[in-house]
Amino acid sequence: MSSSNRSQKLEALRLPASEFAAALVEIDHLAELKLALRCLAMLQQKEAPYRYLRYDELLADETLMRALGTQDSLIDALQRGISRGLLLEAQIDPGDCIRRLFAWNDADGRAWQRQIQAGEWQPAAADEIEVLPPRPSLYALYEDNLGVLTPMIAEAIRDAESAYPREWIEEAIRYAVQRNARNWRYVHKVLENWQQEGRSREADSGGPQKRQYQRGKWKDFIDS
Repeated sequence: MSSSNRSQKLEALRLPASEFAAALVEIDHLAELKLALRCLAMLQQKEAPYRYLRYDELLADETLMRALGTQDSLIDALQRGISRGLLLEAQIDPGDCIRRLFAWNDADGRAWQRQIQAGEWQPAAADEIEVLPPRPSLYALYEDNLGVLTPMIAEAIRDAESAYPREWIEEAIRYAVQRNARNWRYVHKVLENWQQEGRSREADSGGPQKRQYQRGKWKDFIDS
């Protein structure tokens, strides 16, 4: 597989440009850099109003601990990140033991820290969510199930992402595999039919479409 195709399989990691760019110039410790990147990836999977990480879930994260090696390295990297101002730390005492929590040092993180320090916020049970394994990109899903990802098909998938909920596209790919119709044309037709005629399972539709799909734009594709 070419390097361009491999890169398509990676989910994008959104970096907070202003804070991270300034800190990147100063970071001179590899473990601290690894910790910062992994924390960003983990925080982006959180869906609670305030995004934070518990010390125990950092310690339990296999990817992070493979990168750092030991708990002592984690403790050292956390201290470096806090001292540099990349991360914020807050502590809560739910009654059983003191818990260490960490957030990214941005406006939301600073508001979260202030509320904890003022005794105005405690994590709800719903906030105690575990970080999920990385979700494969739609490009990877296409390659793993349908065939080689060409630039034109990659563009078609990007267009579909802006028109349909991701769950629809994932299900349409599975639907095509089940019917041994392993090409994007079939997936596109399924999506068009669902848009025009509705689906039997609307609960996972993800809400209304973001825009009307450009019908017929990809109908002349050569099957892959």
